[in-house]
Amino acid sequence: MITPALTILLHGLAFAMVLYIVSVGLGITMGLMNFANLAHGAFAAAGGYVVVMATRSLGLPFWVALPAAFVTVALAGAVVERLVVRTLYGADELRQVLFSIALLFMAIAGFTLAFGPLQQQPEIPASLSGQVTLGGIDFPAYRAFVIGAGVAILGALWLLIGRTRMGMRIRAAVDNRNMAEAVGVDTRLLFTLTFALGTGIAGLGGGIGADVLSITPTYGQEYLVLFLIVVA
Repeated sequence: MITPALTILLHGLAFAMVLYIVSVGLGITMGLMNFANLAHGAFAAAGGYVVVMATRSLGLPFWVALPAAFVTVALAGAVVERLVVRTLYGADELRQVLFSIALLFMAIAGFTLAFGPLQQQPEIPASLSGQVTLGGIDFPAYRAFVIGAGVAILGALWLLIGRTRMGMRIRAAVDNRNMAEAVGVDTRLLFTLTFALGTGIAGLGGGIGADVLSITPTYGQEYLVLFLIVVA
């Protein structure tokens, strides 16, 4: 009875870590920046597609594809923030929701056109394809990697937001943007970097979790409720 229960617990933890890695980026844009970004899952799907294309079409190593997903999606997030999102800071929630939902539907159509409607999975390295032993239980190595990655990202974000000057500036700008600007904080650049960080982490989560949550064009729509629950 104990072994099956622990196995189920570990698989559930791996699934939860994928949701966490993706959702923590939404926590940054929605919780810290007060922007209702319901298109967040589309950025995660984009990261998943970057990893899939990098490993399968370009033949790049998985360990190179993951940072590429983070950088690519973060740059896309910065562009979206510069062009549209910054005009909606301080707007009512309805306008933010309508924009982000429209962006999500556009992303779904774009992914379907570019990659087709079927699910995609990346090429997993041989080092993560086998089994590892955790507490006497054989467990998929890739899911153990997902759990470890989630813990590492949790620690890194805790340090960034709570223990660095950038984190202090982010929290100050969200609490009182005018006062932050008065003491010399460039809030426009700061918000762009913060939005890029949130979307980049979503892309990284989509890539890391692509073997757990298969990448499809409707990824952002299918798991949106779960992402919101995690943030809440």
